Amino acid sequence: MSGLDAPEIAAAYDAVRSDKDETNWLLISYAAASGNKLELSGTGSGGLEEMKAALDDSQVQYGYVRVEYANDKESTRVKFAVVVWIGEGTRVMRKARVSIESGEVKRVLSHHSIAIPANDRSELDEKDIVTRLRKAGGADYNGGRG
Repeated sequence: MSGLDAPEIAAAYDAVRSDKDETNWLLISYAAASGNKLELSGTGSGGLEEMKAALDDSQVQYGYVRVEYANDKESTRVKFAVVVWIGEGTRVMRKARVSIESGEVKRVLSHHSIAIPANDRSELDEKDIVTRLRKAGGADYNGGRG
C-alpha cells in the first residue's frame, strides 16, 4: 500500500490534532478505481456530519475525526476516532483488503481512542460515538448518562 506517507496526509493529521486549527476531520481514499494507492481526499471544519456527507458509497475510505464533548459545565474533552468506511457499493476485492490495510492506516493515524467500522451513515451517530469515547476514556464524569 502506498500513499500513506504523503506529506498532505501528515499535515492534515497534524491539523486535526491541533487545538489551534479549525480542521476537525480528514478523509483518505483510493487514488484510482484500481490499485492500492491512498491519498488525502478531503478535510473540513464541519465535524462528523460534514465528514459523513463526504463519504462515498462505492468506496472504502478512512476518516479521522476530532470529537469534543462536555464532561460537565466547566470542562470539555477532546478525543479522536478513526472511521473505516466500507460503502455498500464497494467492490468485493476492495472490501477484502480492508482487514490488511486498515491496520496500516491506524498506525499512521495513531492517536485515536476508538476505531469505528461502518457501512451505513447511521452507524456514525455523534451521540453514540461520544458514548463510546466516554467508555474508552475510562472515567465517566457524566454519571453513566452517555
